[in-house]
Amino acid sequence: MADKPLNPFDEAEEIAKKSMVLFFLIDCSGSMNGAKIGTVNSVMEELIPEIRGIGGADADIKIAVLKFSGGSSWMYDEPVSVDKFEWKPIEAENVTDLGSAFSELAGKLSRSSFMSSPSLSFAPVMILMSDGYPTDNFEKGLEELRKNKWYSAGIKAAVAIGEDADHDILSRFTGSPDSVVTAHNGEALAKLVKFVAVTSSQIGSRSMRLAETEEDFKTKQDSAAEQIREFADSAEITDDIDEGW
Repeated sequence: MADKPLNPFDEAEEIAKKSMVLFFLIDCSGSMNGAKIGTVNSVMEELIPEIRGIGGADADIKIAVLKFSGGSSWMYDEPVSVDKFEWKPIEAENVTDLGSAFSELAGKLSRSSFMSSPSLSFAPVMILMSDGYPTDNFEKGLEELRKNKWYSAGIKAAVAIGEDADHDILSRFTGSPDSVVTAHNGEALAKLVKFVAVTSSQIGSRSMRLAETEEDFKTKQDSAAEQIREFADSAEITDDIDEGW
């Protein structure tokens, strides 16, 4: 009996996916208690399925959630693939240690930590959500972040939850006020968080060229900011302002 013809793909090595970490920095201080934190929990549970599949078969999107109030802590010890990620409801209490969150994020943006994918990596996407003003030394944490090359190369966006959020500080995190949007109520928050996360992830997991340059990173950031701003300025969001938190 003749040997079965060899399938040329039987021994082919699987093409390594290019990974991208989507970071969420979430304020869970006492002022977020009630409707705000409840909406965040609901939105995040609904959001995860919408992120699956972004970037196509060649991209592995991972989620990392950093909670901050009296200090900061990660929801999981390392980024989790979006296909396996399960949201753990968070509670709101204590103060707003944003500086602690910035320092913690800076420490994890490293090849020896959260950016240790064995394959190639897209620059990360970082989304900050807050409703107030930092109660610790955020300047020190922000200075640490600005020295980090992954932070500089990544896409950054922020959602201000209500009018009391410090927009200036959020803009300093993103690098531009155009990357900061305001949610005046739960419905607006849900729309904005989903749009910001999905749009930023789509742009972040898109290769500009084989070896991306500083100009490519800036193009991605500008593209994300433009789309986010256009969406936030639409009647779909601004019409919700009258029904505030």
